[in-house]
Amino acid sequence: MATPAYDVLVIGTGPGGYETAIRASQLGLKTAVVEKNKLGGVCLNIGCIPTKALLKSAELMEYSKHLAEYGLEGSVTADFAKVVARSRGVADKMNKGVAFLMKKNRIDVLQGHARLAGGGTVTVEPSVDMDGNTVGTKQTVSAKHIIVATGARARALPSLPVDGKKIVSYKEAMLQTERPERLVVVGAGAIGVEFAYFYHHMGTKVTVVELMDRLVPIEDEDVSKELGRAFKKAGIGVMTGASVEKVETVGKALKVHVKTAKGMETIDADQVLSAVGVVGNIEDLGLEKVGVKTDRGAIVIDAYGRTNVEGIYAIGDVAGPPWLAHKASHEGILCVEKIAGLPVHAMDKRNIPGCTYCQPQIASVGYTEKAAKEAGYELKVGKFPFSASGKASAMGHNEGFVKVLYDAKYGELLGCHIIGYDATELIAEAVAARALETTAAEIMEAVHPHPTLSEAVMEATKAAYDRAINV
Repeated sequence: MATPAYDVLVIGTGPGGYETAIRASQLGLKTAVVEKNKLGGVCLNIGCIPTKALLKSAELMEYSKHLAEYGLEGSVTADFAKVVARSRGVADKMNKGVAFLMKKNRIDVLQGHARLAGGGTVTVEPSVDMDGNTVGTKQTVSAKHIIVATGARARALPSLPVDGKKIVSYKEAMLQTERPERLVVVGAGAIGVEFAYFYHHMGTKVTVVELMDRLVPIEDEDVSKELGRAFKKAGIGVMTGASVEKVETVGKALKVHVKTAKGMETIDADQVLSAVGVVGNIEDLGLEKVGVKTDRGAIVIDAYGRTNVEGIYAIGDVAGPPWLAHKASHEGILCVEKIAGLPVHAMDKRNIPGCTYCQPQIASVGYTEKAAKEAGYELKVGKFPFSASGKASAMGHNEGFVKVLYDAKYGELLGCHIIGYDATELIAEAVAARALETTAAEIMEAVHPHPTLSEAVMEATKAAYDRAINV
């Protein structure tokens, strides 16, 4: 049998992989994807999408505790198994949607585990998906351009060996249908604080342990402080500047030994969630065989996804930070457009927004205040609290603020940091402004609808230039 030949073969179908394949097909390139698990990858099946479904349930539970404030009466209880089942239903629906898109765009879907074999060929062997089913058949395919988009997995710490029951990763935390009474979350990045928020509002006693001196340490310091206050007010335990040294099993429970500035402390728990970051899936892909360079758990690429081996590319989490679905998608589309000969511009990673979906939500783009100062900028900084927003007060969510950073010399937007309700939706204005090199004057002159949360971006900008109206 002749070896199937493609213009583009994408290994992995997360948001980066499947969107890359669709764009390649749109450009007239004969395209196939290889998937060893389920279409949509981690993000769609056990990541971004089902997590947001869980968080919505938690948000509604939080609302239910304040019904009287809205003039409403009644009580709400959570059926944890049904909450998880709803999130699985959302994921399954999206999985079917990706399958439809593959068919619509005439993309061949090859099931199985792919390995680079050299000379533009890839071997595919049967694999076992997340449901325990064996999928795929053994075959060899060839392609002019091979794009590795195999994503990443949870990073493991020697002191926290994940067993899937007592010590779990985000996967088990998302899929388990029994709720732990006491949970210690190790790591206060996006994954850690999202699950802390979810489990807390499902009724679990939650403690977050973070090695750095604040929650969400990659965010602007003002944002970290605000989230810390919000979590403590909600009753979520927060331990920063701390590390989990050992976890002991005592009967059916756990004793979590935490090293702090004051000495060793012990937390009683039923489960520990390890949320200390991710590492690229670079193993067992044949990278060494064909000579593809890797560094610190990621494939080394240039600005257009090209590796050091001609005809082999990498995009998304497997190619390093930031580990974000939208970064992977954009990176992949740039990669195939470059392959097709289109005049594309390299991605500016500082213009990639970061979003965290606990409540209050967090969203940011560009420089933090500290990073901007270190880069030598003279700044104009403006902040607008949602407590001064009529829309936020009407919604019952007046916590948080918008913080903007402008270059004092030229007025260019350097950074925007939002913590508050729907922050992840509001950040798009700042992302577009950054991409267009928009100035403060243009933001202030743009008429923002009233009453909306989006007015806060304009108001914060006015505050930076001593023109604040509503605060």
